[in-house]
Amino acid sequence: MPLTVQLEGFDNLQAEWEQLLPETAADTIFITPLWQKLWWEHFGQEANLHIVSVRQGQELIGIAPLMLTDGVLSFLGDTDLFDYHDFLVRKGNEAEFFNVLCEHLVELDWHTFELKSLRGNSMTLAHLKALADQKGFQTEITEEDVSPFAALTPTWEEYQAGLRKKDRHELRRKLRRLEAGDNARQYSCEDPATLAEYMPEFFRLMRASSHDKDDFLTEERELFFKDMAVRLADKGIFKLFFLEVDNIRVASCIAFDYGDAYLLYNSGYDPEYSSLSVGLLNKALCLKEAVEKGKSTFDFLRGTERYKYDLGGQNQIVYQMTIKR
Repeated sequence: MPLTVQLEGFDNLQAEWEQLLPETAADTIFITPLWQKLWWEHFGQEANLHIVSVRQGQELIGIAPLMLTDGVLSFLGDTDLFDYHDFLVRKGNEAEFFNVLCEHLVELDWHTFELKSLRGNSMTLAHLKALADQKGFQTEITEEDVSPFAALTPTWEEYQAGLRKKDRHELRRKLRRLEAGDNARQYSCEDPATLAEYMPEFFRLMRASSHDKDDFLTEERELFFKDMAVRLADKGIFKLFFLEVDNIRVASCIAFDYGDAYLLYNSGYDPEYSSLSVGLLNKALCLKEAVEKGKSTFDFLRGTERYKYDLGGQNQIVYQMTIKR
């Protein structure tokens, strides 16, 4: 069947986009139409939207969610709010998709094509590089970051047993110390109607935990987080965890319940309670919930913070591909 390429908007493509995503190797919260449209509404003012659909007959086989900014073609968003990017391609249709997409893209006016946050299993790394090389473009693939993850076990006891001896001992010791106080509890907020009440507490703890996080939380990003929380909670994806000690919220983290995984998106804690390791333990209890819900993966997302490895994280590399004419 003939392949057709068409420019699209979010609204007219949303239903098909949602149906296609689970049939791709790139399925993640960051490539949903909800997340991509949300980012565009908040931050897309200085770019030109360029969403491309590829169809085989009437059947949608792929989507390229792109934008063009001052001669630079890229995925929507950047590494500050997206941990992963990629094209959406139905498994088995990669060759057709990338061939026709490449022919479309060479007609556009760009000098640099930046493809950030590609996971190691991305078909883009092989297919698009080969096609770019054939066109005589300069192509570079670099290691952008690492994104630790943990393969989960059927029970929490088994998971702890699989940690390194020192990490297992420390985690159990810290949990016992926290529980001995008899005034600690963890809970999650998932109701869209009440999130407006809890998000300021999350921001307070995030700001308190480090200068970098304080700098990160600009007014624009706070608005994005608030909007993201409600929209994802409406879909049953968003979970805002708090750890309380003596009725005081001392640690918080955001996790996404997506598919067979929990994704740990961001966190904060009160340094005055560092002696109780409240930041680490809040995340550990979040991981415990993922195990108890039967999830197969806990994704710590990008970054090399020590707690990720203390809790059993194993690195996966995230790549960037840059193509220049």
